Amino acid sequence: MSTTINNCHILLFPFLAQGHMLPLLHLAHRLSLHGLTITIIITPKNLTYLSSLLSSHPSSIISLILPFPSHPSIPPGVENVKDLGHSDSFFFLSGAFLAAIDDYVWNNIEQLKTLEQVELSALPGSHVFKSNHLPSLFRLYKKSDPDWEFIKDLKLANTKNWGCVFNSFDAFEGEYMDYLKKKLSHDWIFGVGPLNLPGPENLGSESDLNERLLTWLDECPKASLLKREQMEALALGLEKSGTRFVWVVKTGSTQAREDEFENVPDGFEERVASRGLVIREWAPQVSILNHEAVGGFLSHCGWNSVLEGIVGGVVILAWPMEADQLVNTRLLVEDMGVGVRVCKGAGSVPEAGELSRVIGESMSKAGGLKDKAKKLKEKTLEAVSKEGSSVQDMGGLVGELRKLKPLKSRIQV
Repeated sequence: MSTTINNCHILLFPFLAQGHMLPLLHLAHRLSLHGLTITIIITPKNLTYLSSLLSSHPSSIISLILPFPSHPSIPPGVENVKDLGHSDSFFFLSGAFLAAIDDYVWNNIEQLKTLEQVELSALPGSHVFKSNHLPSLFRLYKKSDPDWEFIKDLKLANTKNWGCVFNSFDAFEGEYMDYLKKKLSHDWIFGVGPLNLPGPENLGSESDLNERLLTWLDECPKASLLKREQMEALALGLEKSGTRFVWVVKTGSTQAREDEFENVPDGFEERVASRGLVIREWAPQVSILNHEAVGGFLSHCGWNSVLEGIVGGVVILAWPMEADQLVNTRLLVEDMGVGVRVCKGAGSVPEAGELSRVIGESMSKAGGLKDKAKKLKEKTLEAVSKEGSSVQDMGGLVGELRKLKPLKSRIQV
């Protein structure tokens, strides 16, 4: 980091996966609005993700393009996790709840690793998790394995950094941010999210589907839709539910197609044509979730999708599978009451009749879930308003960054 009298220069190096990159690009946008200069390290094939951001801030955000190094385990030309054809990612951006859990389990991993369930009595809410519902890295850790010991060191270092910046907000995770402040004995814990509200729209993604999709939504009754982006097994449940929906079906990797994970059943689209829209590969998720017609979102509960669902004020029908998703689901369903669990596990398939019942009840106008989801949306908008908690925390973060000494003055030769 270098500084001048009136400026602060920040270097950002995003993990090269879309779900990780986009929140960091939103953070770059917000920091730039406070007068900070940002340099983002990027590889040539990922530069397109920065196009909107660079055009919005031509004088304050610049890219530093570095060639992607070759590696025997990575095919030539691959520079982003999505191009590997693998959906799992162990490195993710998430909230304060997960950070608090990570800090606890990695500092006590020798005692906890052999337990079938883990009591988090030190954390707010005193949650109890089955061991196989905790984040993937904790479950897969192998003592004395050099690679896993390296990951353990990285995890332990997360909360030993200068401070923690969360894509979250006080009304959602305030008690966990307060816990971390007490646990770490400092106040450099900042909840500055949701970072995609406000900000340049559609950072890193463009599609000509927007107009057709939103026109279709305009013709639907308010709060009647369910948006979904995952597996073929949902088709029967959606069909039985009688609910209007948008189903985003990703084409996926060659292996996924061979395993028939993303294949829509023959005749399904014709049978539901009057109330359902099937979209291939990509859809403007944020735009859909903020449309007045949308009432629910069937999601794996990755952190980005969680925040987008909250900002949209929709009920989240949770189907957690891996990584942080089971933890995020607990926060949504049990702590905040804005979601309902419909299934769990990457290999699980919901029973069609039960799924259609849950969808129907959750989308009911009389449902309490919808009222809670709308109230949480209001709190989200308050957090990013002029005097909101996230705006205040962003100002505090920028103020603390400006106090830091330039990197060159901290290097001893």
